[in-house]
Amino acid sequence: MSSVMITGAGSGLGRELALGFAKQGYHIILLGRNRNKLEVVKKQIHDVNGSADSFILDLTDNGEIKRLVTELAAVYSISILINNAGVGYFGPFEKMPDTEWREMIDTNIIGTIQLTQAVLPCLERQENSAIIQIISTAGLRGKKHEAVYCASKFAIRGFTESLQKEYDDTAVSITGVYMGGMDTPFWDYSDHVKDKSRFRTAKEVAQLIIDGYQKEKEIIIESLT
Repeated sequence: MSSVMITGAGSGLGRELALGFAKQGYHIILLGRNRNKLEVVKKQIHDVNGSADSFILDLTDNGEIKRLVTELAAVYSISILINNAGVGYFGPFEKMPDTEWREMIDTNIIGTIQLTQAVLPCLERQENSAIIQIISTAGLRGKKHEAVYCASKFAIRGFTESLQKEYDDTAVSITGVYMGGMDTPFWDYSDHVKDKSRFRTAKEVAQLIIDGYQKEKEIIIESLT
């Protein structure tokens, strides 16, 4: 059975992507920092007769990434990697603590690059495989009070577009997803967004991604107007 590896799989879009791909018959490898949340999603997949396993992973620890990917590659046929995990802090740039902007750089950029590099050899062994980069419209245009968040997403946009050219003639397809805000727990501890009523649901966005990733190199999903 082919496996889909998803980071940030314990809630929000990661959870909905896990459920959606499980319904298509994939085994789901759930990755994240919160074991309890991952186990809840794992149970939800098993409850609908799907297949899933969960693993704790710190994306900022390259040694841990390499060890885990080596272990997983010996057991699972990994055919899709979804780089979904990310962190965001918002507000005036000059007042942002360096711990916050460094965490965004370490997780959103370095973590994504490290995991992608570790998993690519697994994907190349498959006849058809894919990388789905969850980037956000913050990777398309700058936004007020999102300077470093946007910087991290612009970086992954460049990373993704470059990999698309590098792997254009291979069996590894690479899709960048640029979605507007979603009504997810991502915003639970932030007052940056005052009104989430125009946001799409994570389930809706997940389905658009699942329907489109095999057809498009770029999927843009704007917020509702």
